[in-house]
Amino acid sequence: MKLPTIKSLYGRIFAIFWLTLLLVLIAVLAAQNSDPRQQHTLPTAVKAEFAQLSEKVSTEVSRMHGTLKQKLIRLQKKQPDRKPVKFYFTTLDGELLERGHHGGSRMLKNFTSLADDPEDPMQRLYGKWMLAGPFLIDDGSEQALMYVGKLWRDKPPFYVQILDRPFQLLLVTMVVSTPLLLWLAWAVTRPARRLQAAAERVGEGRFETDPSLEKGPREFVQAGASFNQMVTALNQMISGQQRLLSDISHELRSPLTRLRMANALAIRKQGESTDLTRIDTEAERMEQMIADLLSLSRMQLNSHAEREEFTLKELWETLLQDAEFEAGESGKILVYNTIPEAKIEGNGNLLCSALENVVRNAIKYADAKVDVVFSLSGRELTVKVSDDGEGVPEEMLDDIFRPFYRVSTARDRQSGGTGLGLAITDSAMRQHNGSAKATLNSLGGLTVCLTLKAFH
Repeated sequence: MKLPTIKSLYGRIFAIFWLTLLLVLIAVLAAQNSDPRQQHTLPTAVKAEFAQLSEKVSTEVSRMHGTLKQKLIRLQKKQPDRKPVKFYFTTLDGELLERGHHGGSRMLKNFTSLADDPEDPMQRLYGKWMLAGPFLIDDGSEQALMYVGKLWRDKPPFYVQILDRPFQLLLVTMVVSTPLLLWLAWAVTRPARRLQAAAERVGEGRFETDPSLEKGPREFVQAGASFNQMVTALNQMISGQQRLLSDISHELRSPLTRLRMANALAIRKQGESTDLTRIDTEAERMEQMIADLLSLSRMQLNSHAEREEFTLKELWETLLQDAEFEAGESGKILVYNTIPEAKIEGNGNLLCSALENVVRNAIKYADAKVDVVFSLSGRELTVKVSDDGEGVPEEMLDDIFRPFYRVSTARDRQSGGTGLGLAITDSAMRQHNGSAKATLNSLGGLTVCLTLKAFH
């Protein structure tokens, strides 16, 4: 089994977990090492001070009469009850003299059983008393051990208090581990955000490979490489589709051209006739349909190649002025409100075609009036184009954005066109992360609502 490395995501998670655990363990051991309630070797300065004290006691008992045990008991009885420093004595065998003094026999027994080497005196806190020892007492003929008890008034160190409170210990552990976990979260989310941004670019129609996706943890490197391979494959597939459409266009236009030439020769020889005129009209319509289909395909494929930043006015104001003139020539009225002071990023030609197709469609089918209403809420731009024509059946409102779709009302083949105008609009909206939706208005006509993202 291959061991996890720091280059992999699961390796980083594994390392962060154990590093955090190790740091907490080191902190706990260090705190225990400094805990006065644990047994520790006496500091050198304190050891020297107590050594001098034991020499003084040895000198004092040497001047007294009796056995060393008797002398030490008498010396111990002389100590004031409330003195902050107490002396305790044991024989070399560990027998405690004056048992039960100050109720401390249990702690004394415990400490004397652990610390019994005068060459290596220890200290430990028991409740409010700090015991230290043993120190050798020698009156010249016998020897005994001395332990010193000192009243402890200091508060335990902060880290010792933390160890005594599980909630605080948990809080400190969280504080210690937070920087490491934040680094881990950053290491995970940074390549994830890059991958998200790349996916959004593809959703907008920009099929671009991104070398930065192949950086970071190994799992994201592999995902980024797969993503770039997918984008490359999509580009190749789209290029193949474009070549196929171009070839089909060429192959269809050649016989259509020959058909129209033959039809023109027939008209020249036989004169005008209804059948020959119909053949020429249908051939012309088919040629226009092929041209529109190729135009739609090129817009879909190349919309990401040229994206610029435009103000809404420079993008659509001239178009609306021309549409206003065209509506007047048809005996109709087109009105539009003030275009918002905002900007939009995208393919200018495609965005112009999107609105132009909707507006011209409304002019064509309106009885008398077309309304174009712009509104901006935050970053959401809405453009509503309404006419007062006959509209379309409600069940067909979603279908009119399909290529070549027609309804059997006033909007049929008698009105001309190829049925690709609204399909181009819908495609343009989707490629700019927007939407196109058709509804029936209060006048019975059609309202097409275009929604896009704009900014100031």
